[in-house]
Amino acid sequence: MTAVIRQTRDIPLCRALRRAVFIDEQGVSEADEIDDEDDAAIHLLLSLGETPLGSARLILGHDYVKIGRVCVIKSARGRGHGAALIRAAVQIARSLPGIHNVTLGAQTHALGFYAALGFSPVGPEFDDAGIPHQEMVMPL
Repeated sequence: MTAVIRQTRDIPLCRALRRAVFIDEQGVSEADEIDDEDDAAIHLLLSLGETPLGSARLILGHDYVKIGRVCVIKSARGRGHGAALIRAAVQIARSLPGIHNVTLGAQTHALGFYAALGFSPVGPEFDDAGIPHQEMVMPL
């Protein structure tokens, strides 16, 4: 069986996946994880059969798309699912008129992962929810 990525409006399910990864596993506070961006975002859900494994969201800016809240549950990591989510998000960004860049805030331990997918670091390292991050960009 192959994992499938689709757009979804099931925000509670995406938040449950993010809770497992960011709040329960990484210790991010609920106040830092839950924001008011979900309603306007495009959400991607990665599933294997009926089992949800990960999610990501895209926030549209003036001429860019910001990928965020990328997560894959611990038991499903190391199988290329995270890369598949990023590639799907970039594909959506490419399909939107007027979008010239894709950006994301990468946890610094994942810089190599995102660089391998075509992103380059920009600006200084910053703290997000107590975790070091680096802004990264991919021109389209």
